[in-house]
Amino acid sequence: MDTKTEKQDIQETDIPVTELIRSAMRARNKAYAPYSNYMVGAAVLTNELRIYTGCNIENASYTPTICAERTAISKAVSEGWKRFKAIAVVGAPRGETITQYAFPCGVCRQVIREFADPESFFVIVAKSENDYEVFSLEELLPESFGPENLK
Repeated sequence: MDTKTEKQDIQETDIPVTELIRSAMRARNKAYAPYSNYMVGAAVLTNELRIYTGCNIENASYTPTICAERTAISKAVSEGWKRFKAIAVVGAPRGETITQYAFPCGVCRQVIREFADPESFFVIVAKSENDYEVFSLEELLPESFGPENLK
């Protein structure tokens, strides 16, 4: 079984894939990554079709570092948006062309899970507007634990 969601699946939705990828690429340029030099940008789409962006923000003591995905989600939540449809993520070393897909880390996947339906939320990892892959959150975080488990 192919675990990757087909691009056609996302093209049949109202998700503006190209705009999300472009937004993530612009956010990547704002990353503060003086230690790893790995610049990441993310753009999250709310259910109301609003886009919030984020970049990774490193810290000398490492633990307080925050990933681009969590920055974007925190910005959206702080503005009152708590349900999401998709996120685009791009990443590469500073000054380099994006040549690999940058996937959300485990912590980011769990934070996304807090605010998204695993079956219908899309994670878009991209090298460019035309070179990207799409996964459902369920594919990237199987058997997840979410808010409904605490009811």
